Parts: sequence; C-alpha cells; structure tokens
Amino acid sequence: MKTIFHKASERGHANHGWLNAKHSFSFANYYDPQKVHFGLLRVLNDDIVAPGMGFGMHPHDNMEIVTIPLKGALEHRDSIGNVGVIQPNEIQAMSAGSGLMHSEFNHSKTEEINLLQIWVFPKEKNIEPRYEQRVFSEKEKEGNFKTIVAPVKSDDVMWINQDCYFSIGKFKAGVSVDYSIQHKGNGAYVFMIEGNSVIEKQDLSNRDAIGIWETPDFSINVKTDSEILVIEVPMN
Repeated sequence: MKTIFHKASERGHANHGWLNAKHSFSFANYYDPQKVHFGLLRVLNDDIVAPGMGFGMHPHDNMEIVTIPLKGALEHRDSIGNVGVIQPNEIQAMSAGSGLMHSEFNHSKTEEINLLQIWVFPKEKNIEPRYEQRVFSEKEKEGNFKTIVAPVKSDDVMWINQDCYFSIGKFKAGVSVDYSIQHKGNGAYVFMIEGNSVIEKQDLSNRDAIGIWETPDFSINVKTDSEILVIEVPMN
C-alpha cells in the first residue's frame, strides 16, 4: 500500500472576490509539481461563488467533469441544449468529449454557493458530448458509501467515460468503515468533506485528503460525524 496526504490548508488558493477557490491540484495560476494529478484525477476544486455570479460560457473538450453542490443551487447552461438548476443532493456529470461550451452560475441572488468541481481524464477521446444530473437522497448516503458515478449505465448511478467510481458516505462518530477498490489497479482519493476520521493511521479533518493505492481495500475509523467522498481512479 502507498499513501499520500494532502492537508486542506496547503491547497492552492485564489480569491477573485466573486469566486473563492481552493485547488487540491495545480490549476490556473496555482502550480505545484507535486500536486498535478492523482492517477487520472486531474482537478478537485472547492469553490465558493458569490450570489448571482459564476463562470460564463467557456469551452471544454476531452474531460469528464463531475460537479457536487454542497450548499446552494447551481444554474447550468450548455451548447448542446441543456438548461437546469442543480440543487444539493443532486450531482452533475458531463462528458466534454469532442467539445462543448457551458456556463455555471450561482442560482441565488442572495446566498453563496459552495461546490466541488472535479475533472477526470477520459477513457475514450472525442466521444459525443453528454450531460446528466441526478438526485441522490441523504438517506442513500447514511451509514454507507453510495456510489454515485461509475463506468456502467444503470438507473442507480451516473455513467462516466472512465474506469472510475465516485462514492459519498455520511457516518456517525465511533464507527469503522471498510472500502474495497471496485476496479483492479485503481487508487482512491479520499476527501473529507466534513468531520474527523483516521485512515491508515492518518488523521483527516475538514477538507483534508489522502490518496491510497496498491491495495485492494482500506479502513476508515470515524472519530466525529463525517461526510466523506471517495474518488476511485486508474493510476495510469
């Protein structure tokens, strides 16, 4: 087993006024040669967007993009005809594929929004662009890891063009949780959304993360009520 610890306070930081962003990996003007990616996970941005503000129309191609609102509602528009609002407990998944334009704005004129924006390198390039959003209830995540994104097409998860899995769980203090790698050879990037837990002897608090690979499973000891995101990705 190999691990790497990323402390929340050591993430890249850019405050543009309307956008307060924390970068787990090198992004825009933030560059750290030790934090360019974790396997095929390229971007994990923790963004706070001011009321009514957001990202205007801009292009993407050949990237799998997953957006997880933690607080507030996100308004989405794109060049392939999708218009919608993503609420907490909804997840957005998009294949930029051969290319598309999209915008993302804070739907509220009075409240901030906090969201996670995550990019993964695709398995197949230049596929037809695709957009999906889906509700996952709080109950589905209580006491276990609910897989929300996977490389399979079903009614229970959102499909992604890569052999990776996104899972979210909410756990009570005092429990121990095992996570088993779902695709042989994958690693897991564990991001502590909230709470305090110990993973492989490493203490993690709010927004800390640990990358784990070359193991079929690992254990999480939950110290305080915690919400945990696991992003499982191929390592090469």
